[in-house]
Amino acid sequence: MPQCFHFLLLPGFSAMGFISAIEPLRVANRFKGELYRWQVLSLDGGPVTASNGMSVNADDGLIALSKGATLMVVAGFDPLQAFCAPLQHWLRRHDGEGVTLGGIDTGSFVLAEAGLLSGHRVALHWEALDAFRESYPALEASQELFEVDGRRITCAGGTASIDLMLDLIAQAHGSELAIQVSEQFVLSRIRPRKDHQRMQVATRYGINNKKLVQVIGEMEQHMEPPLSTLELAELAKITRRQLERLFKLYLNDTPSNFYLRLRLDKGRQLLRQTDMSVLEVSIACGFESASYFTRSYRVKFGKSPREDRRV
Repeated sequence: MPQCFHFLLLPGFSAMGFISAIEPLRVANRFKGELYRWQVLSLDGGPVTASNGMSVNADDGLIALSKGATLMVVAGFDPLQAFCAPLQHWLRRHDGEGVTLGGIDTGSFVLAEAGLLSGHRVALHWEALDAFRESYPALEASQELFEVDGRRITCAGGTASIDLMLDLIAQAHGSELAIQVSEQFVLSRIRPRKDHQRMQVATRYGINNKKLVQVIGEMEQHMEPPLSTLELAELAKITRRQLERLFKLYLNDTPSNFYLRLRLDKGRQLLRQTDMSVLEVSIACGFESASYFTRSYRVKFGKSPREDRRV
């Protein structure tokens, strides 16, 4: 029997994550017959608009799914906007009936809000990772491309959906078929689960100095509380003056200004992706007070945190 995937599209869903999940299934069928079937669902059975403005017609609404099926929740920038009691009940009922549940991009927020991710490793888009950890501190969120953990499948979205589906195809039908499918997408290789979601620090900032790369990595991992410039220099086994020179030479900036911008970027993500108060966000980003956070935020983004949240 063909394996059945159901994709529940929520308003503002990621079109890239969705299409990248379906296309490997289509190509696998092209090579080996009807291995897979899929169905598009929405909350009301009507069309759903993606974050890029494209509208996708749904095949049905919150229907009964058969045991052994896989349901993937596909979301985008505001995953909990459409979360409601009927959706929670529907998800929990199907979990109890043996349906495998998954999330693409920020679909993991919906499963977490429904209380269905306890004890499971969770993958989601890197931009939403901090917000997820703040909202669900008891859950183990990873930076992997995807996670397959029992009857839970979660994925970072984007092109990582291709890697997830290739992995599932390889598990069910062998690596040869997965390679055939990947070659149809002109992929140079199949990325394993543990590949990085984001480009490495050196690539993102166009730098090749190992000490500077190490320090920026430490900054990204330590925002609450932030490390001092001296502590960062000691971690890299250089003097504070040497560290300041590296930032000036490669980034035309100071360590403290660069670090501040990283923390403010994190604050913006939390403001837009959670319902945390401005005070809570400021604390999560390592600011001593909400007023200092607000002043710094206005300088960088041209508006206050509260004004930016309403955009």
